Amino acid sequence: MKFLLVGQPNSGKSTIFNEVVGYKAIATNFPGATVKYTSGTLSFEEHTVEVVDIPGTYSLQTTDEAESLAVHYLLHEEDEPVIVNIIDASVLSRSLELTIQLTELQKPMVVALNMIDEAEKKGIKIDLEKLSTTLGVPVIQTIGKKGVGVYELFQLAHDAYEQKKIPIIHNTGSELEGFIESTSALLKEKDIPTKWNNRFVSIKLLEKDPLINEHLDEFLSENDRQKIDSLLKKLDSDLGTESEYAISRIRHNMAFEIFEKVAIVARSTKTDIRYKIDDLLMHPILGYVFMVGILYTVFATIFMIGNTFEPLFLAKFDEALNLINQNFEAGSIMSSIMQGLVTGLGGGIGIVIPFLLPFFIFLSFLEDSGYLARIAYLIDSFMHKIGLHGLSVIPLILGYGCTVPGILATRILKSQRDKFITAALTTFIPCSARMTIIFGLVGFFISMKAAIFIYVLNLLVVGLSGKILSKVMPEVSPGLILEIPKYHLPSPKILFHKTWFRLKEFVIIAWPLLVVGSIILEVINHYQLTGAINSFMEPFTVGLLGFPAVLGVTLVFGIMRKELALILLFSAIGTQDVLSVLTEAQAFSYAIFVTFYLPCLATFAALAKELNTKKALLITAFTAATAIILVLIVRLTTPIFW
Repeated sequence: MKFLLVGQPNSGKSTIFNEVVGYKAIATNFPGATVKYTSGTLSFEEHTVEVVDIPGTYSLQTTDEAESLAVHYLLHEEDEPVIVNIIDASVLSRSLELTIQLTELQKPMVVALNMIDEAEKKGIKIDLEKLSTTLGVPVIQTIGKKGVGVYELFQLAHDAYEQKKIPIIHNTGSELEGFIESTSALLKEKDIPTKWNNRFVSIKLLEKDPLINEHLDEFLSENDRQKIDSLLKKLDSDLGTESEYAISRIRHNMAFEIFEKVAIVARSTKTDIRYKIDDLLMHPILGYVFMVGILYTVFATIFMIGNTFEPLFLAKFDEALNLINQNFEAGSIMSSIMQGLVTGLGGGIGIVIPFLLPFFIFLSFLEDSGYLARIAYLIDSFMHKIGLHGLSVIPLILGYGCTVPGILATRILKSQRDKFITAALTTFIPCSARMTIIFGLVGFFISMKAAIFIYVLNLLVVGLSGKILSKVMPEVSPGLILEIPKYHLPSPKILFHKTWFRLKEFVIIAWPLLVVGSIILEVINHYQLTGAINSFMEPFTVGLLGFPAVLGVTLVFGIMRKELALILLFSAIGTQDVLSVLTEAQAFSYAIFVTFYLPCLATFAALAKELNTKKALLITAFTAATAIILVLIVRLTTPIFW
């Protein structure tokens, strides 16, 4: 048994998915965040049920890669799934357009009117029984973020599977129905093997859907194609417009007719304070002031928390290293291995987590509150000034958590040129790993102002790089239409799950790499091999960048995970007192270089997958060149500041 969660972006699919399967997908109060499908299993009514959360889509007529993934999965599913259509009840009239398209698939289906509390705040009252009768499928109210109605929803989905509850077919009008009947008869006569009913295939032919046309090519003769093309031309002539626009307009009207039939909209007597908040946070001038203030407060708080706890952890870290020196023979291989083990473990606890944990908490809060979408709206004009589509801001914002999801999110962009430039800029964004370097090195050893300056510098580099790449690859980018989600006060439970979901990647993937990397470095040191690596890197590290030669090996390891460049720094210089070996200017330059230089291996793999290997290498070369130029500028201006 399989349940497919299908709905428009930001309808609450991922929230409901996480509620029943366990936290497996980042659910954000932010449209377009889900760009790949996620699956999980649960036991229900003595059945093992697979639940699949597919990316949000406004229509089965796709417009971008993320929507294409959703539709492709939906249309090519081999099993007989139950479609669980998640609808944002507060925008029911608009949401029903996708619902009508889903009914055309003629598969078992249930409808969840999610966020029903938001609909009631807007004065919308929905007659569930009437809507259920109109669609021919069970309908239930849910509040996904509170778990209200979620169990009952899956009970209905189970019943829909057992009882094969197929939706009612809605008439599209005499002219279109004539074409549908003619092509359905032709398809039936040819007995073409498809996973879809003949009526659905006929409707997709009306829409001139390339996916369906490609499938039919191997079964239809040239004469059959001419018949269908002739019918389409006659229909377009009779309608006075293209058939795909006609069917879309009919569904739009149908959705509003159903809404007017099943819903009553009363004038709300309560003033929603969220509109007044938006008057300030999205103001054309004050909005930017508040944005800078909010983000500065977030980073200042992260700095304060990290700097409070890092010294406490590092003191324990020093004690552990002293114990190793006392209990293991100096210079032995076992001593080196244990030192590497403690450095890796201690670096994760003492340096990374004090900054990473509060960062993830704040990021989750900004996402779930709905403020991140407001930031995207405010930055839209900036994106157009550098020649990019406004939607490019979404991958960039996601990149602050991790660059890989940011790269994957470029799927929402339709232009290959915009995808390439946005992916390149996303690799510059200081992800959580680079954030620990900025605050754990610059913030801790120099000052918070110096750390904040790197973030400001980063924005300037992103803007300038975007402008340069847009000039090299000129193209007019369309305007941005972004659904602004409703403000929510995130629940502590969801904040906890989301923070742990992100932190778990560090604990399970990055931390073992830090430990293994530290041990390898100590073993290399033991066998006096670091000298060869550092000597090989010396013309670059010392001659070009002005770093001590011992940092060469840290830059090599830093390609695996950015945190390694910081953790191994202490092993490489032989002390935690960084400024006893590096000058402030060198520490600052090192942080800048690691922030901008080569993307980590996971990011490179994502770039190669989403673009191709050649473009991934071009982006890598561009980031490396940018990092070198920035360090050279710092070296030239060092006498002014230090």
